[in-house]
Amino acid sequence: MLPSGSAGTKCMNGALNLVFVDTSVLLYEVDGADPAKQLICRRWLEALWREGTARVSWQVLNEFYVNATRKTGTSAATSRRLVEAYVQWKPADFSLPLLQRAWYWSDVGGISFWDALILAAAERSGCRWLLSEDFSHGRKYGSVQVVNPFNGDPNKCLAI
Repeated sequence: MLPSGSAGTKCMNGALNLVFVDTSVLLYEVDGADPAKQLICRRWLEALWREGTARVSWQVLNEFYVNATRKTGTSAATSRRLVEAYVQWKPADFSLPLLQRAWYWSDVGGISFWDALILAAAERSGCRWLLSEDFSHGRKYGSVQVVNPFNGDPNKCLAI
């Protein structure tokens, strides 16, 4: 789903209701193997483009490109076009402090290092929500709460 543009939805306190998007959500958009999940993820992505509240990391974009081209059969040209579009979601830069925060979450949160990098990037990006099927729905890690795209409604999440 490519952008339509928006200024972003604000919460009552004036802060943007930012949502960090994990790789699998992006992959479902291009993978037709599960049409029901594809449709749900497309609804999420449409809402995020409309509201202008999505964030990603370079890790997510790299994982998306590799898996889209290798596992879903999406052409390199289409995958590259999508990555270039998702860059509008202000990817969190990789840095030593981000790495250190990932180590923290890996140690304290009992999650894999790669998932800890996702979580650290969501924090770094100022996200309230982490949209992922790979974490426990509803679990809170510091200021970031996990939303499983298949258990949550994008319109309700973005309106909070």
